[in-house]
Amino acid sequence: MTSRQAKKRIERLRRELDYHDYRYYVLNQPEISDIEYDRLYKELEELERAHPEYVTPDSPTQRVGGEPLREFKTVEHRIKMLSLDNTYSEQEVRDFDKRIRKIVETPVKYETTLKIDGVAVTLNYQHGNFVRGATRGDGVYGDEITQNLRTIRSVPLHLLTEAADLQDIEVRGEVYLPKASFKALNREREKSGEPLFANPRNAAAGTLKLQDPRAVADRGLDIFIHTVPVSPGANYRSHYAVLRLLHEAGFKVIPHVELCRSIDEVFDYIAYWRDRRDKLDYEVDGLVIKVDDFHARETIGFTAKSPKWAIAFKYPARQAITELTDIQLQVGRTGRITPVALLDPVSLSGSTISRATLHNEDEIKRREIKIGDHVVIEKGGEVIPKVVEVVKEKRTGREKTFRFPSRCPVCNQKIYRLPDEADWRCVNSSCPAQIKGKILHFASRQAMDIEGLGYVLVNKLVDVGLVSGFDDIYRLDAATVADIERMGKTSAQNLIAGIDQSKKRPFTSVLYALGIPNIGINASHLLVEKFTNINSIVKASVEELIQIDGIGEILATSIKNYFSIKKNVDTINNLKKFGLNFSLKPVRTTESLLTGKTFVFSGELKSMTRDEAQEVVRKLGGHPSSSVSKKTDYLVKGIEPGSKYDKALRLGVKIIDEQKFLRMTEIK
Repeated sequence: MTSRQAKKRIERLRRELDYHDYRYYVLNQPEISDIEYDRLYKELEELERAHPEYVTPDSPTQRVGGEPLREFKTVEHRIKMLSLDNTYSEQEVRDFDKRIRKIVETPVKYETTLKIDGVAVTLNYQHGNFVRGATRGDGVYGDEITQNLRTIRSVPLHLLTEAADLQDIEVRGEVYLPKASFKALNREREKSGEPLFANPRNAAAGTLKLQDPRAVADRGLDIFIHTVPVSPGANYRSHYAVLRLLHEAGFKVIPHVELCRSIDEVFDYIAYWRDRRDKLDYEVDGLVIKVDDFHARETIGFTAKSPKWAIAFKYPARQAITELTDIQLQVGRTGRITPVALLDPVSLSGSTISRATLHNEDEIKRREIKIGDHVVIEKGGEVIPKVVEVVKEKRTGREKTFRFPSRCPVCNQKIYRLPDEADWRCVNSSCPAQIKGKILHFASRQAMDIEGLGYVLVNKLVDVGLVSGFDDIYRLDAATVADIERMGKTSAQNLIAGIDQSKKRPFTSVLYALGIPNIGINASHLLVEKFTNINSIVKASVEELIQIDGIGEILATSIKNYFSIKKNVDTINNLKKFGLNFSLKPVRTTESLLTGKTFVFSGELKSMTRDEAQEVVRKLGGHPSSSVSKKTDYLVKGIEPGSKYDKALRLGVKIIDEQKFLRMTEIK
């Protein structure tokens, strides 16, 4: 086959596979068998391998590929992604209708769709190819998650239409995790001792934040397209009609869309789905009501945060009464210990409920919850429901008061509760319930920066028993790692090289990597600058720690609790033997306008991440801080500043913008 013939065959195979993906993942009407599909896919893979010059991002073989990201790039939305006004009140929906009809003189039609409880994203297409996807973020800026969205098989990489108006288009949708996939994911997390996701929406959001597309692909995310922010052209007035065209072009458009000619028809649709929604394989928490006509939308307009031509009606949470038979403790990946109510199974929202979260010890005391009580439980989009109140009239006197234990239910080490904190925590770094999360933190960029040690591999290393603590990472060898599924010799050698390279990380990064509760990178810098070596930190009293500006009683107590666990100290001693840095090597800083000054950042920066900005401050002799006080010299105001900015105004702290900060960092 000549190069030209190969190119033509590659293009034809891609279009065939795009079409069959659409038939399978969007229409659920496959035309060929899995064996035939695999044959076409493998032929394409072989041709692209032989002719790499013809590999393009829109190829079906490129859905899952590329190296894991170190961080997500912030991108500006071409058209703002506004949020919707929500209401639980039918009267407010009728008031919305009255306002619309006062503005729009022609008859109004409402496009009414199910409100999927997922994560809002935007997809951009150029010349019919998927080029960029992003999260909503603050509506102006979002995280670019193109690689992760490519892994969703119902996202078309190339449109199945030649219509000129649809080639360069932006569409919005909701990424969700089907209920079946959610249950399977939580079963796996339960087996591995990881905390369960509370609901499919949280699971979908957490999955989209993963920086390894291969891990995202394993989760089974899906998407419904529901919005075109602007009309594709002057000939398109009906949004409903455009959605139909998008469906034919290859998009998985949101199902069950009703074009209602009156507000009464809208309420009929709301009533229709009130109970039927529980039978769907995705979470629905209400309906979205939008004026269908694009021209009418322009007339009606927008507020600063939402379109005036749309409103979301949300169904109220449903409740049931059942008996609380026992209280069980769960240990999360950060060591947080959460009490969970075991319930006499009861039907609620189409599922049988046997567990409900109790949040923490104070919540149990505040609600006066006892084992044996009859309780009201509520499920408002939560898969693990919550206890709303105790039905004290049903008490018999045989109920038992629950007392929190003094030791971890998993590793039997002493547990701690910090001042002004509601949660009890296990701070044993080798606790089996926490180890996967702690290993991921240990390997993260600001910590040991071990390239290749991501979510999927950490799970496998822990599951097969190769890693049960930080020190085990440095006992790994390439031959053993190469035997793990989907690794191979080259990947194993690269991982071991990354582990060896991590031994050069500075003391601050090593201290942060230990995952001491509440101790972030800034607190790690403060500790290292004060004590210079790990032995001094271990021996330091709470009183000595509090003397450090920026280390209060809570952080000091957290540090002392961590080093009081013998297993933590033993792990540190083992890491020393492997050559990790546990003492400060003096670094000469450059004299600048930042020298000796304390900086706090509030809001998002355009030119760098907050961590990068803080590192710039340190290198130029300044002191980055995470909290505002009278000792703060400058607050750098970014996009959408928060409460730190408000506090800086109250305290009279000097406020500068990002451009001023960048000018100050220039070395003269």
